Amino acid sequence: MRTTYFKKLAAILVIGVAVSVSSCKKDLTPNYDLTTANVYKDFSNYKPVLARLYAGFAISGQQGPAGNPDIAGIDEGFSNYIREYYNMQELTTDEATIAWNDGTVHDLHDMVWNNQNEFIKAMYDRIYYQIAACNEFIRQTTDANLSSNGITGDNLAQAKHFRAEARFLRALSYWHAIDLFGNVPFVTETDPVGTFFPNQKSRADVFAYIESELKAIDGDMVDARANEYGRADKAAVYMLLAKLYLNAQVYTGTQRNTDAVTYCNKIIAAGYTLEPHYRNLFLADNNNSKEIIFPITFDGLHTTGYGGMTYLVHAQVGGTMNPVDFGINGGWAGLRTTKQLVSLFTDVTGNTDKRAVFYTSGQSLDIKDEYSFTDGYAVAKYKNVTSTGKAGSDNTGNFPDTDLPMFRLADVYLMYAEAVLRGGAGGDAATALNYFNLVRARAYEGTTGNISAGQLTLQTILDERGRELLFEMHRRTDLIRFGKFTDASYVWAWKGGVMAGQGVASYRSLMPIPSTDLINNPNLKQNTGY
Repeated sequence: MRTTYFKKLAAILVIGVAVSVSSCKKDLTPNYDLTTANVYKDFSNYKPVLARLYAGFAISGQQGPAGNPDIAGIDEGFSNYIREYYNMQELTTDEATIAWNDGTVHDLHDMVWNNQNEFIKAMYDRIYYQIAACNEFIRQTTDANLSSNGITGDNLAQAKHFRAEARFLRALSYWHAIDLFGNVPFVTETDPVGTFFPNQKSRADVFAYIESELKAIDGDMVDARANEYGRADKAAVYMLLAKLYLNAQVYTGTQRNTDAVTYCNKIIAAGYTLEPHYRNLFLADNNNSKEIIFPITFDGLHTTGYGGMTYLVHAQVGGTMNPVDFGINGGWAGLRTTKQLVSLFTDVTGNTDKRAVFYTSGQSLDIKDEYSFTDGYAVAKYKNVTSTGKAGSDNTGNFPDTDLPMFRLADVYLMYAEAVLRGGAGGDAATALNYFNLVRARAYEGTTGNISAGQLTLQTILDERGRELLFEMHRRTDLIRFGKFTDASYVWAWKGGVMAGQGVASYRSLMPIPSTDLINNPNLKQNTGY
């Protein structure tokens, strides 16, 4: 059994809080039995409350696996944070398409979505549900409230760490908000609880807020690699800052590549090491990895649901694939990849580059029929088996133990190389090449895949990110940063709704604000094009 105390807590809902969301919509306000005043007077409640904030990324309701959802109006499994974040970041790109015919899900890969797309709405609502929950915890753990509730000594020190972590989690969701939606509603712990209409802030203003929050909490965060597994530490903060800075040109119109180099250096200095075997990063015992900087944790017995890793493991399995090999009771025959992504690999067998985790038996390379699972290569990346071949803890085969490596060291190495090539100071070309080749050497289990200095270009880095981070929810953001997301210069199967692919309007680099929120909040303005 791999479950840690914190992972068990992450499945428990014992909080008595009231939360407000972007437009204070009734269907997004959860019900609790306890009162806020009672909960925060007892320090033993603080950690379970914090754990529920972390669990907001992994689970989608009050009981699991289904039956009492956080968000009404959509299937509970669809409303899961990580499931929808995957859909936004991967289904909209060359990395993933889906065979199902659920609602408007195909509009994502075809890039023909509108402001009534229920999956975009679920992502938006989940982001603001998470922000609201974090706001309440942060509101209740000010110095004044901690003092009035009699929290002192070691408990007070712990409460300050907890509060800093909640601010990190809120910043993470605000990053997702500006990355996906641009100018967004803005609400913090200083706003009233109840019916009010949050103002919409510019992407640049929210960027500055996230940056200031992450810098402000640095002193209260636990040192890198010193916190309990599954909880954020200083390295997670530095990683989010590095992500912000690398994408600053997109978000604010001003490049911040020197800052990206600075924070990549901080993470690298913290002592993380590459996992020796690439495929072990995505197995049921990946909690043992020294490469993962910040995971979203899952447990087959304690974080049950039909989103998150349940979705990622089951939905990639179909056709002639054997579910037993994945530690599950059956495949959902959904996710595949395009031949354009496959073409990034010189050898699709995985014999040389171990990141080529394609399943090709019975699968065609071309996707002639979007609704046929056997059109397109399957991606056999995430598995609910350990590195020794043991199945996960849920003996029904429904719910995996595999954690999602949201932030990991190989990504940092590639970010450093990109920031240096984009002119970031504080790094150098030789170190950038070395970091790039460390990622390659792990993939090839030797130096045969290494490149020379003259071969390291921005396009080389984008292609390497496609190989290294396949299905890890970075691709949309990467393609936008490199100017490849909407542009006709790079197309993939069914981009723009045609089999050969075509360019789409540039406004699709942002998702639309859901029509329901525009109706509910008169302060909001829709993104251009929608």
